[in-house]
Parts: sequence; C-alpha cells; structure tokens
Amino acid sequence: VQLQASGGGFVQAGASLRLSCAASGGTFSSLIMGWFRQAPGKEREFVGFISRTGGSTFHTDSVKGRFAISRDNAKNTAYLQMNSLKPEDTAVYYCAAGVRTVSTQDRDYDYWGRGTLVTVSS
Repeated sequence: VQLQASGGGFVQAGASLRLSCAASGGTFSSLIMGWFRQAPGKEREFVGFISRTGGSTFHTDSVKGRFAISRDNAKNTAYLQMNSLKPEDTAVYYCAAGVRTVSTQDRDYDYWGRGTLVTVSS
C-alpha cells in the first residue's frame, strides 16, 4: 500500500485547510486510516483515526471540534479537514494505514505516507 498526503501549505491563524491522503496498491476499504503530526523539535503525535467504513472516528483532545477526519472509499482517499487553525498546529502531517484495529499508537499502523507540511502563522 502506498499513501500520498497532500494539501499542506502556509496559512494565517483561523484559516482552514483540507489534507488528502490517496491510497493505492491495496483494498482501501479494508484499511483503518490515521493521521499523525510532528512539530519541529517534537515527537510525532496522534491526531485522529477513522474506521474502515467511516462510521467511527476519534480525534485527540487538542483538535476536537476543529479537525475532522473523513474518507471516501470509492476514491481511495482519506481527508483531514482542519478549521480554526492555530500556530501550534504547525507540523508535518502524516497519514497512515493499519490492517488490524483502530489505534492511537503509531506502532499499530503498517503503512505511512510522506508528510505534508502545514505552517500556521499568528
């Protein structure tokens, strides 16, 4: 499975961005999709996940109410809608896919895409 994240950019605080993660080489609907991020000088952290059907999502507390994960299995693509962006959201964002179970732990994801940089200025 190959994952390609896109949609990052430079925005002002309060703006919105939508990241996309296109998957290929596997059965997308069998994959649990997760988003992680890594800010400069910090460890990678969990952002959220979405179940195979999209019926279940979970987001870390720092983004709840602002970010939303979704997926379109017909397009083999997962999304991360980010609203009300803050400077502390600045990070490289990674999408990941897992075959076992939903998880907040990066070790439970089997496939990773290259990240896309999101920079939020104050």
